[in-house]
Amino acid sequence: MVSIGTHQRVAVTEAAGELLRALTAQYGPLMFHQSGGCCDGSAPMCYPVGMFLTGPSDVKLGDLEVRGLDPIEVFISSAQFEYWKYTHLTIDVVPGRGAGFSVEGPTGNRFIIRSRMLNDAELEYFGLGGG
Repeated sequence: MVSIGTHQRVAVTEAAGELLRALTAQYGPLMFHQSGGCCDGSAPMCYPVGMFLTGPSDVKLGDLEVRGLDPIEVFISSAQFEYWKYTHLTIDVVPGRGAGFSVEGPTGNRFIIRSRMLNDAELEYFGLGGG
């Protein structure tokens, strides 16, 4: 998501936003944590605020702007951030079983990450440009 000169590292699809609105109605305010790992360990995990505690080894990637909701914070482990710092992440949803303790598990859907490399303007904005 890019808006009026401010670049974001994270975005959300409308389909994921729809699920987040339903989950927020059920669980209250939510947050995401993107950890490293393989298989389900690399899925974005969605928790009610306060259920997962971030620490000094977590990096806040940004806030998801979902129509009708307060911003939803997205965090990543610092080790994983080092691998993904040149990447823009979009949280989407697909049919399937959710991972671990992520709140979408019982819905028959699961959150996934779609990624792309940061463009030149984003690289410059985040201090990752080559020049």
